[in-house]
Amino acid sequence: MKRSKFILLVFTLLVVSNLQSQEQMFQLPNGKTTDKIHFQLINNLIIIPVVVNGMPLSFILDSGVTKPILFDNLNGLEVLNLENKETIFLKGLGEGLVVEAVKSTQNKLEIGHAVKYQQTIYAIYNGSMDYTPKLGIPIHGIIGYDVFKDFVVEINYRSKYIKLSKSENQKEKICKKCEKIPLEFHNFKPYMLAQVTIEGKQIPVKMLLDTGASDALWLFEDGSQDIVSTDNYFDDFLGYGLSGSLFGKRSKVQALTINSFVLNESLVAFPTGKSIETLKKIKDRNGTIGAEILNRFHVTFNYQESYMILKKNANFNKAFSYNKSGIDIEHRGVRLIKEYYYLLTNGRLTFAENNSVIHVSDEKNIKESYRLHAAPAFEIVKLRPNSPAQLIGLQLGDIILEVNGTDVKKYSLQEVMHLFKGKDGKKMSVLIERQGKQFLYKFQLVDLLNQKQP
Repeated sequence: MKRSKFILLVFTLLVVSNLQSQEQMFQLPNGKTTDKIHFQLINNLIIIPVVVNGMPLSFILDSGVTKPILFDNLNGLEVLNLENKETIFLKGLGEGLVVEAVKSTQNKLEIGHAVKYQQTIYAIYNGSMDYTPKLGIPIHGIIGYDVFKDFVVEINYRSKYIKLSKSENQKEKICKKCEKIPLEFHNFKPYMLAQVTIEGKQIPVKMLLDTGASDALWLFEDGSQDIVSTDNYFDDFLGYGLSGSLFGKRSKVQALTINSFVLNESLVAFPTGKSIETLKKIKDRNGTIGAEILNRFHVTFNYQESYMILKKNANFNKAFSYNKSGIDIEHRGVRLIKEYYYLLTNGRLTFAENNSVIHVSDEKNIKESYRLHAAPAFEIVKLRPNSPAQLIGLQLGDIILEVNGTDVKKYSLQEVMHLFKGKDGKKMSVLIERQGKQFLYKFQLVDLLNQKQP
């Protein structure tokens, strides 16, 4: 048995390991210099199809990770090459302890037509990193640096595709409305310089570029640089790290400036906790620019030449919004719905709308019945203290059935969450199921960032 190792992570899902020089690069078929891969965009995250050792899976494309990470949510399916493996322990952002993982080498990876052999992959055994209930579709892992280092990666957030090009075949084209931004790299991650405006003061910041962070901005509070939250904030749950839940302050900055691009009233999170202290020491890093900012651009990453190109898209002037209800939901299994129908004496089947018979000529000779239909169960898993939803009496574990009179089976998970990002004062009605009984709650959305905190 191989001896276990202990590895300390210094960023969410960052695996610090020795990059194996024997690993091959991604290769495209002979004669092919580019490849276009369509993706799903869910909660600002890019979900791409990845084939691991012949198994089709779905991965998040995350510029904030070094090695591919596989989540243990494959129901026992053996995907990795287990002939060359060892057990390690990882620690990352969050409140938990270290988690067990398996390091596997010599795996075959395919993304579109690009193929790589002898790929090292880390499989983690931590349920909090299962993105499937959080995003509402199967998510099997995360991949980042291995793609970005081998290709020039063009991300079209509006048309939802990435374009992979070999750098030697890439002719640099800087359009009139495009801007070229220099990148620095630390621990194989891209950083850039920008400015944030807080209470009228422009502050230079060094930021990690993270396509795998769904928020707009994270800033690390530092009074010596005037990077501090104003009185206009509220405490909130920020998400999950490798080692557990993340919390912090949500607020706004007056502006984020990237070269000549200015984004006004950007949302920002100031994460708190011991795990954040480690990040503050990484090469003067001040925070993270996440996908809520990046998706306002057409983005091209060129790691080999250490730059990226930005061109603003139709999302650029879109107002920043956040969850004003205080509810965080996940897709937790299914719920059964009765779908009524009516059986005529001649055996013909006629369905009903709103439990009323339709398209029936002989209503005297019918028999009412129903069948069970499976729909996603959207469960409340977090409630912000003193939020509208929490104050009105909604509870953890409640299953949401309807929002504003519409059955949520008609929505995706993200569409339901979007309903809670409405304008200040918007009236909401939420029908829930709790211990087999249904309850209706009514409240109004509250924009805490337009109010001064006591």
